[in-house]
Amino acid sequence: MAKLQGFEFWAKTLKEARFVVAPMVDQSELAWRLLSRRHGAHLCYTPMLHAQVFVRDANYRKENLYNEVCREDRPLITQFCANDPEVFLQAAMLAQDYCDAIDLNLGCPQMIAKRGHYGVFLQDEWELLEKMVRSANEKLSVPITCKIRVFKEIEKTVCYAQMLEKAGCQLLTVHGRTKDQKGAMTGIASWEHIKAVRKAVSIPVFANGNIQHLSDVERCIQETGVQGVMSAEGNLHNPALFEGRSPPVWEMAEEYLEVVKQYPPCSLSYVRAHLFKLWHHTLQIHQDLREELAKVKTLESLADVSRQLRLRCQEEIAKGKDAEDKDSGLPLPHWICQPYVRPPPKEPVANGNTQGSELKKAVCQKRALEDSDGSAEALSKNKQKKRSRNPRKNFCPEQKPKYIKCEQCGNPKGNKCVFNLCRGCCKKKAYKEVADCPSHGLRFKTKAEKRKAEEGEQNEGEEKEGEEKEGEEGEEKEGEEGEEKEGEEGEQTSDLATDGIKNSPQDLEDSSTKLL
Repeated sequence: MAKLQGFEFWAKTLKEARFVVAPMVDQSELAWRLLSRRHGAHLCYTPMLHAQVFVRDANYRKENLYNEVCREDRPLITQFCANDPEVFLQAAMLAQDYCDAIDLNLGCPQMIAKRGHYGVFLQDEWELLEKMVRSANEKLSVPITCKIRVFKEIEKTVCYAQMLEKAGCQLLTVHGRTKDQKGAMTGIASWEHIKAVRKAVSIPVFANGNIQHLSDVERCIQETGVQGVMSAEGNLHNPALFEGRSPPVWEMAEEYLEVVKQYPPCSLSYVRAHLFKLWHHTLQIHQDLREELAKVKTLESLADVSRQLRLRCQEEIAKGKDAEDKDSGLPLPHWICQPYVRPPPKEPVANGNTQGSELKKAVCQKRALEDSDGSAEALSKNKQKKRSRNPRKNFCPEQKPKYIKCEQCGNPKGNKCVFNLCRGCCKKKAYKEVADCPSHGLRFKTKAEKRKAEEGEQNEGEEKEGEEKEGEEGEEKEGEEGEEKEGEEGEQTSDLATDGIKNSPQDLEDSSTKLL
């Protein structure tokens, strides 16, 4: 069967999907995808998977894709980050039988993507991207799609999208933010860029950015002309976004926990992260349960904390605290699923005098270090949490141990390392020189000697067996020779006896007469 392309792929395989759940690292796992599908999502992406690790590690493949195969979880697109055409193709070929398309991540703006040189940090390497998309389109049995961020210039963004389409991209998701719009500087996504891309290409386009309610989805489709709209953070805070509902948080939390139990295994860190997102606004009020949610280590305990939050919210509802909640700045009571809006960064107004520069310094200045005694009042909230878990934890920089650097790479060296190196460098050197390092638990020399001794014992055993066989063969030969000798002597004796029998008495008398 020929591989579907473009709008035919969107219409038949993706069933004209309009409501899409974005690929989210450690967040768009099977249980969350199924919950989202129950509440209106038409299409889901897997979390971003690292192509090189996917090719190298069989357990990584099982945990992140193979073990999550489910009939209800279709259509599904698997997303990879990669910067090598061959590695990306190998990973895609290992995954193509478990999904409906392969997506190349060209939009991740995080620091880990910068260090690994993937995601949005490849958007200036058009030749490499063209090669990656082209080879995947030619050799895969499923379509190849891409998720990108925009450039500041609309014209450059359009050329970028057209290059990917020409290389073989069958569906394009455009996040209307630039590489620098992240974290506190996220800002508003540009639908103008998305609209321009949609007009310039002849493949389906999904829009991403500024989606908090179902009304935003409908407005985005009308203004940009895209085929579908993708949601990430809006979906995490309200899985029923595509239904146009804002249910009580506990309703979504309890349903999600049921799905997790029904479709194990699911990492506890994923579940905890989802509960933090769902209960975000409520946890700002009930800080004690926030601490508890961070500490517990079992699924049952997480469910118990969620139940406690529900009971507290229901008590507030019974006491009629809905009116008081309006002062919190939220459009709805905190126990209702609703989006989280990041506060805009403070922009100091510099009017050319020293006052403006001083104000800018005051705003940009980092928080002062804690006092050397590490008192609880001076510690940040994060460090106070760590102190509560480990009262002996020391945050004083002067009292922290100073590590000696590895001679080769600069990482902290092992305190008792034979070579004065870190574990990685020590392992390479010990392997090369066939040496031991007890500090790092490396026993190349010991194992080699043991192997040699075993081989020596094996050789000795073989030699002994050979000697024993030779001895047995010698004895057998001696026995055979003895038997042959005895046989010859017996034959001689029998010949003499035969001669005696042949010489009769008459012959003896004749012989004696002749002698006379």
